[in-house]
Amino acid sequence: MNVIEICAGAGGMALGLEQAGFQAQALVEIEPAACQTLRINRPQWNVIEADVREFHADAYRGIDLLAGGVPCPPFSVAGKQLGANDERDLFPEALRLVAECQPRAVMLENVRGLLDPAFTEYRAAVTHQLVALGYSVDWQLLQAADYGVSQLRPRVILVAVRDQGQTAFTWPAKCPTAPPTVGELLVDLMAEHGWAGAQAWSTQANAIAPTIVGGSKKHGGPDLGPTRARKAWAALGVDGKSIADTAPAADFTGMPRLTTRMVARIQGFPDSWQFYGRKTPAYRQIGNAFPPPVACAVAQQIARYLQPAIKPQRTSVLEAVCHE
Repeated sequence: MNVIEICAGAGGMALGLEQAGFQAQALVEIEPAACQTLRINRPQWNVIEADVREFHADAYRGIDLLAGGVPCPPFSVAGKQLGANDERDLFPEALRLVAECQPRAVMLENVRGLLDPAFTEYRAAVTHQLVALGYSVDWQLLQAADYGVSQLRPRVILVAVRDQGQTAFTWPAKCPTAPPTVGELLVDLMAEHGWAGAQAWSTQANAIAPTIVGGSKKHGGPDLGPTRARKAWAALGVDGKSIADTAPAADFTGMPRLTTRMVARIQGFPDSWQFYGRKTPAYRQIGNAFPPPVACAVAQQIARYLQPAIKPQRTSVLEAVCHE
């Protein structure tokens, strides 16, 4: 099955969609560094470096899926929550593209703040427009930790599907086992330069991570978030004031910092996924990404709805993570 994705970023959703069996026909992204990341990892993908407002989807009419993670600042509790009055609100563009290409299904993700009462009318308006275009619509709050990701990362997912005269779309089941703790997940990376304290640190870092915060071009840098988030990281034995260039040296003492590779692993990226640019742009790409395992879990359910006769050819990424 084929997909076009808007606001593709560093490829978190795209990778999850690929793992679920979708083939990317176009990925639209405005940030040059993120586009380079996509090209480095998947040279065969059609990466369109452009503002989504300038992209038209008529050529993809009837495609299986339109997906994307539209910008979150209009709905984030960390911002002013201006919603439709925020110039960064791209839900109208997503709806325009749905009307243009009339996909069989739609998948859009955003921050938890979109479910706040202040946006009840906004969500209703989005739902109304999709229903008018012939879709059944559902909104769901998913927690990344329920799908094998070692992080508290709630995200709102909208899935819209065309009626196929069958049972309704069903959301993915939660992983029956807890994800690895930060210590379990990162101990090998912490010890890669021979740090003698890696094992003791791993024992202390005995919980999953707080939400990774990527920031934006205007706000935030290569750090693990505001004061409250840094306190949560400190409880895990991590210095959240900045991101390290490398893992701790053999004689390191004190609280270690995370590297971009460590943060990427917490987000659910495989170690093989490369991020273009120096530390700050790389970290922002990682911090703003949608965890691939969550994208995969939802996309697999969309695939099974669209093609119910097709049985999975291999163990799903989610099933593999839960088994491990």
